Amino acid sequence: METHLRSVVKGISWRVIATLVTTIVVFIYSGELAAAAIVGSVDALAKIGLYWGHERIWQHIQWGRIIPTVSSP
Repeated sequence: METHLRSVVKGISWRVIATLVTTIVVFIYSGELAAAAIVGSVDALAKIGLYWGHERIWQHIQWGRIIPTVSSP
């Protein structure tokens, strides 16, 4: 089990790495730093929003969930 703060920091660090990879790939392909920075930024914002929507949809899907049972003494 990990703390919520650790999960948030891990999520942020992963998003930074993924955004840098996208930015570098676009820079290598285009040779333009400004274009690479714009694409990297748009990519990061879009993926954060899409991930949020994906998670909200999955909150309504019961498949694969284990519902805890209440035990009586």
